[in-house]
Amino acid sequence: MSVSLIQKEYISRINRTCDYIEKNIDRLFTLEELAGVANFSKYHFHRVFFGLCGETPFQFIQRIRLEKSAILIATQPNETLSEIAYRCGFTDISVFSRNFKQHFQKTPSQYRTEKRKNSNHRQTKSNDIQPDFFARSYFCHESQTLKWRTNMTLNKGVEIKEFPKMTVAYIRYTGAYKGDEKLFEQLWNKLFSWAGPRNLIGGPGFKSLIIYHDSIEITDESKLRMSVCITVPSETKTGGEIGKMELEGGNYVVARFEVNAEQFHQAWQWVFSEWFPQSGYQPDDRPCFELYSEEPKNGKFIVDICVPVKPL
Repeated sequence: MSVSLIQKEYISRINRTCDYIEKNIDRLFTLEELAGVANFSKYHFHRVFFGLCGETPFQFIQRIRLEKSAILIATQPNETLSEIAYRCGFTDISVFSRNFKQHFQKTPSQYRTEKRKNSNHRQTKSNDIQPDFFARSYFCHESQTLKWRTNMTLNKGVEIKEFPKMTVAYIRYTGAYKGDEKLFEQLWNKLFSWAGPRNLIGGPGFKSLIIYHDSIEITDESKLRMSVCITVPSETKTGGEIGKMELEGGNYVVARFEVNAEQFHQAWQWVFSEWFPQSGYQPDDRPCFELYSEEPKNGKFIVDICVPVKPL
């Protein structure tokens, strides 16, 4: 086995461990448990994880917990700070508050207050600039779904859809990616080069998507994680750089946009700062992703931004 194949196998095992941590972030973990998921001895797992991720397993867990709690504080106004802390794996609110302040240089209460003020300011500013902005809901009898009409230039429609549970094969990337078309092209080429010979491309229900594991506004760009994915049968065997995971089913807001490479962030911002406050929904605690239904043309992408939702 060549060195490159060994490295790919190590990456696969560590990615599997990170997926396991994220899926069970409300739980306490032991080194033995995580080493078992990665199929390494506990004596070597710690070093391998640090070598590939640049932080120890428990530094990673702590950071993911704190960053997830920051997202929930900003997006779940009806949950108490204690409830959010518990959901993110903290059993002691004082420990949570102390660690949160150390990481973000402000207490959870200060962070929530600041986010509310910023949200109100953005809404007021948006109303001043675009007084005729609207997102009006209606029930579509043809599709039997709730949809919205908007006058956002880049937006081509918004609706609530129920997705089934999906199994996806993925290639993960960690680092800065905003506006980097070459990076995305390389990742897609690598994934399709693996999937094509295995007859995994196309067919009923086939989807290509990108999962974003972290918030670009919270996580340092050197640690941002994304997974370029295609849907595959649940029994598909993967290995090396190609990982496999399951996405939970449920209701999602699906907002379709036509954008160039520099406008993706603007589209995501619109969904959270403009659509959500008028919708009666709030983000649910499942991964967000971009869904691609067709090839880009003339530098333009047709993309569905999919965010899990639940009633406000």
